[in-house]
Amino acid sequence: MTDAPAVTVAKPRVRWPLSLIVGATLTALVLPSPSAYTVARLRVRWTRALLQMSALSRMVPLIVLMVPLYVLFRTYGLLNSLSGVILAEVGFLIPYAIMILVPYFASFPGELEDAARIDGCTRFTAFLRMILPLSTPGLAACAVILFIISWHELLIPLIVVSRPEAMTVPVILAGLVSDYFVFFTLMMAICLLGLLPTLALVLLLQKYVVRGLVSGAVKG
Repeated sequence: MTDAPAVTVAKPRVRWPLSLIVGATLTALVLPSPSAYTVARLRVRWTRALLQMSALSRMVPLIVLMVPLYVLFRTYGLLNSLSGVILAEVGFLIPYAIMILVPYFASFPGELEDAARIDGCTRFTAFLRMILPLSTPGLAACAVILFIISWHELLIPLIVVSRPEAMTVPVILAGLVSDYFVFFTLMMAICLLGLLPTLALVLLLQKYVVRGLVSGAVKG
């Protein structure tokens, strides 16, 4: 009598959704920074149109975009993937980042870029070497706001993702509410854990956030 072969069960790989939100926040912060600087510095018609389009895009209810978003992601195979959620979140956050960063970049005097261009810098290198290092408080404040919006977003992950390993905290909380039972104790525990990343980020960047939010409010 021979022993039955051992059966190994592969454990599913569960990814913590914090990495997903951090990736979406950083991408949504890096991509619109040149656009916000262009709108703040170039006084041409199409830059103002870009800012107006960013503002108007936030007036469209997000639920209206869910069916086209689902069809588009299904066509390109982005459903149930972390890259799909990050891509959707980035597209949702970029208008917010542009509207936050444009007034901050506009508060810098133009003489900074003029001095850098006299020293041989182009407009883009002046932005990289002069404006971005001085914009740390504004970028930190923008990053915290984008992180909070992305961390608490429910609709996009709910539509795009159905796999448990790619679900975010709001989607998990929504799954604990049924027609007959509401798991209050588990929900409270998850809510407490869900507040920890936001609290830690705000405490870590508190100095920069306060400087970024009050920048330009007091004139010297």
